[in-house]
Amino acid sequence: MIITDTQEQSPARHVGRHAHIVGWGADLDHANRPAYPMERTPPRLPNPVGAPEQQHSHVEVLCSTERPGITRIFGTTLPPSGLSGWLRRHAFRHSENDLRRWMLLLLADRVNVGEGLIEDLSRGHVPNLYAEMGGRAEFRHNPMGAARKAAVGVAVLALVAVTMKHRRRRPR
Repeated sequence: MIITDTQEQSPARHVGRHAHIVGWGADLDHANRPAYPMERTPPRLPNPVGAPEQQHSHVEVLCSTERPGITRIFGTTLPPSGLSGWLRRHAFRHSENDLRRWMLLLLADRVNVGEGLIEDLSRGHVPNLYAEMGGRAEFRHNPMGAARKAAVGVAVLALVAVTMKHRRRRPR
């Protein structure tokens, strides 16, 4: 088809012909699109008076190297402490696009779980690891995976028992 200057090829002319194509017309004039967000006068929500005031910190808050200083509002539910806190402090020395940062933060999470278990045991509370790690759901929805985990657990316990028994027999 040859288009001449006299023929007008506006997108609105083809609306009926291309309406079956999903997403067609997304780049049309916004005035002709009823779903496009329009400015309202007066605005629906009032403009904020100003930025919120700076929240005061009573514990250590780790800050990114890309954004110096802490944000105006932040969470302090779990301040860094122990070995996991040391790992987090070391991780926050690296840039956010550095893989070392994220690997150290993942390691710090795992260490924090171990620290929590040790803290529970020191207080005399024996955690129910089977229930806390979703044992019933695993057994119900993935019985083969649960059986594999149980077999690995039994093998590890047997290896520990054999090693302990072998150490007792060895003369010193």
